[in-house]
Amino acid sequence: MSARLEKVWSAINPERLRKMFLEMLDIYSPSGKEEDIQLYLEDTLTTAGFTVERQLVDDDRYNLRVVMGEGEPWLYLVGHVDTVPAWDLDTFGPLEEGGVIRGLGSADMKGGCAAMVETWLALAEALEPAERPSIGLLLVVGEEENGDGSAVFLESCRPPWVVIGEPTGLAAKFAHYGYLEAGFVTSGLRSHSSLPELGHNAVESMLRVLLLLGSDPLFDRATSEIVYSIREMRSSQAGFVVPDRCETWIDLHLPPDRDPALLQDEIRRIVAGYGRAIPGLDLEVSFDFLSAGYRLDSNNRLEQILREIYPKLGLPWQTDAFRSHSDGNMFFAAGVKPLILGPGSLEIAHTPEESVLFEEVATAARLYAVLCLEPV
Repeated sequence: MSARLEKVWSAINPERLRKMFLEMLDIYSPSGKEEDIQLYLEDTLTTAGFTVERQLVDDDRYNLRVVMGEGEPWLYLVGHVDTVPAWDLDTFGPLEEGGVIRGLGSADMKGGCAAMVETWLALAEALEPAERPSIGLLLVVGEEENGDGSAVFLESCRPPWVVIGEPTGLAAKFAHYGYLEAGFVTSGLRSHSSLPELGHNAVESMLRVLLLLGSDPLFDRATSEIVYSIREMRSSQAGFVVPDRCETWIDLHLPPDRDPALLQDEIRRIVAGYGRAIPGLDLEVSFDFLSAGYRLDSNNRLEQILREIYPKLGLPWQTDAFRSHSDGNMFFAAGVKPLILGPGSLEIAHTPEESVLFEEVATAARLYAVLCLEPV
């Protein structure tokens, strides 16, 4: 381990990190309402002596961008500060028990953001300006909705590498699933609910469509690599009537090498025959968003660095793909190489049980420091 890295690791302050993480969790920041947490982080960084750039995304919504070193950064630490909406506004904040920190966004991804900011502070404290690497820190908004924060950043900056702190349990993900969002609308005929035989129930049609689609071998959870998840379903609401419209959204996550455009065509072909099995079916299918997956060359310098450092930190080496959707897909499509690496578990993100081990957050800061100090 180099003397420079030893100095930076020694400057990582667990108590400062814990305090910052808990304060971040105490700020409610769902997508679209990120200003309060950006003000907090901007103050933290400016107080430490950094010049912080605001990248305007929308009214009262902006990314924070900071750089150090000489020249254009070769790597950015990237974290999104927004969360999904709270399950309960009375209990969204932090709770710490036995080294576990609970709270909305603790895993996805305020733990990763806190670790990145702590790494940034430690680099600045431990190294003289001439010693500092050419790197950037980017704290974006809107990831949980449409990725508009990262899209704005990519309009003007496309670094060679980014490290995105999504929850991976500290496993390094150099491959990423693709994503396809499918929308289904069934239409029917409205009638009074006491006379259903005079109408055509759009909800019943939708349920039959979903039963057929979910049982197709393409989405068999025992054999298929495609992740199929019905996200939401709603119908027309007009009192005591047979509903004449039903809308469903389905999330589909695909292995890195599978083309979402081809899956889109396959779904259209499958559902085209459903009219023979469902009387009176009136079905519209749309695909409003798709994003291809990726798999980076395993012989890259960042992977070599991490393979060497993981045993020293007592971490197992895993090489599977990141199974969710993230801004990583957008960065890759723009020609940037994304590494997904952060504390916390994807399995409990977006749930009331969301939590993260604080030790994972502190270890993430050490890993980020290793990557920042090793230019490729």
